Amino acid sequence: MNQQYGKDERMWAMIVHLSALVGFIIPLGNVLGPLIIWLIKKDTSPFINTHGKEALNFSITVTIYAAISYLLLIVFIGALLLIALFLFWAIFLIMAAVKANEGNDFRYPLTFRFVK
Repeated sequence: MNQQYGKDERMWAMIVHLSALVGFIIPLGNVLGPLIIWLIKKDTSPFINTHGKEALNFSITVTIYAAISYLLLIVFIGALLLIALFLFWAIFLIMAAVKANEGNDFRYPLTFRFVK
């Protein structure tokens, strides 16, 4: 475990990733959760700022991929893409939260970097 970051920083970095789960309750909550936490906490720590931008970029990217998959439901491949996307999202979300809690950086694969 990387101890260069305090427990509070690691906790908020983990929460910013897990806040994407709000999308199960609120439409576009998967983007709003990380966005709100990042905006509130980004100036308190470079570690939280980095994880917040990464979580926000991943959430926006997954939302774009989901929209494309929904359009492809017409040709059935969209259903398979949505299942694969959900698994991809869940696995990497958990991996990012664990890395943040350990005090390590994490970069999501296949993510567009809208927020730099």
